[in-house]
Amino acid sequence: MLSITKTLRTAAAASVLFAGQAMAGPYDDYAGMTLVVNFPAHPHYDAVRKILPEFTKETGIEVEVDQLPYLKMRERQTLELAQDEGDYDLIAYVVFSKADYVYADQLENLARYFMNPKLADPSYDADDLIDGYVYNIGFAGGNKGYLQGKTGSLFGIPYGSETSVLGYRKDIFEKHGLEVPETYEQMLDIACKIPELEPGMGGLSSRAASGHHASHAFLLHLAPMGGRVFDDSWTPIVNNEAGVKAANALKTIVDCGPEGAASFGFGEALGSFLAGDTAMFLDTTVVAGQINDPKKSKVVGKVGWAMHPMDVRRGSQTGGFGIGIPKNAENKEAAFLLMQWLTSKAGDKLVAMAGGNPSRFSTHADADVNAKFPHMATFGEALKHADPDWRPIIPVWGKINADLGTTLSKVLTEDLDIQEALDGVASRAKVVMEEAGYYTWQ
Repeated sequence: MLSITKTLRTAAAASVLFAGQAMAGPYDDYAGMTLVVNFPAHPHYDAVRKILPEFTKETGIEVEVDQLPYLKMRERQTLELAQDEGDYDLIAYVVFSKADYVYADQLENLARYFMNPKLADPSYDADDLIDGYVYNIGFAGGNKGYLQGKTGSLFGIPYGSETSVLGYRKDIFEKHGLEVPETYEQMLDIACKIPELEPGMGGLSSRAASGHHASHAFLLHLAPMGGRVFDDSWTPIVNNEAGVKAANALKTIVDCGPEGAASFGFGEALGSFLAGDTAMFLDTTVVAGQINDPKKSKVVGKVGWAMHPMDVRRGSQTGGFGIGIPKNAENKEAAFLLMQWLTSKAGDKLVAMAGGNPSRFSTHADADVNAKFPHMATFGEALKHADPDWRPIIPVWGKINADLGTTLSKVLTEDLDIQEALDGVASRAKVVMEEAGYYTWQ
């Protein structure tokens, strides 16, 4: 009898223990832990720092942030990720680093974390994440090696990603009865009318400086015009009809732009719009906060937003940052919980309300977010057309990109023939691709 009673008591105690384990919260095993994260000096991550105390309050997990200017962050990550044991549990990375880090096997494949029922939140709703952002910043191994596809895997989640939208001066448009442009033809027409209607004002402020700025501006137009840098066999096609049309669009924008437009980098282009020297600005969504900041902007309350104009199709840029877990991180499971919390519906709304760039469609449509930031609904519509392949994310792109940008600068400043210029870029790009082994299987 005693042995039976003892057995029953033991079983009862075990059932209580197992019940307690079943009811344990997902963060209990990690409470008291400190995660070290590496983030860039960027407006989105300034907003992230404001919401991290809420994560600690909810989970008991402390977060120590090492925030560095982007180039210094990249240098530090290059050193850290090569170590057997790294200092960082979670890192932010820019899209081009994705290819480098995944190829070097330095980022965790996230599949096993999302498969783990103790870690994966069933209400996470990954389908709500912006498709173009996820494919651009998070996937590798799929189509072309850097996009989604049947052979692809997820290595990061977009966080601080961006697309392109058109900002325009509502007051100037209303004064002259101008319609907000839906197409490239309309936008270019207005861009060249503005200097006549408003002497001293440029039509559209754009990057154009030699190098990556001119290349970036050209690619903004290439995607909507149906172009690509390469075809599916990696043959350069930047010099086809769509490429020539995109280069002509950029030249028109610069010719009808403010004084000195051909030498504008991103900062100068944005500064011109903030100062009221141009009527339109076509570039990243990340500028909205600065345009609404009276300390930086002379056009507060005067700017409306529209989707990136279309030509043969819609196609806005994708870029910015994502977050991933280093292969050599010490606290990978807790890092995943932080990543999941930050990019959840609740976390995405928190960072948006703090001034960050949301990564979910639902956040862009949220009533509270739009009450504070009325432009978010427009940005959400634009993101339905975000193109994850508007520029190639391959290791040799830096060399080709520099050549493209330098050559386009000669088109803008020296009147180099556009077809001749792009033919040269295509020819040199093919040599680079051949040397890198892209034609081995042909």
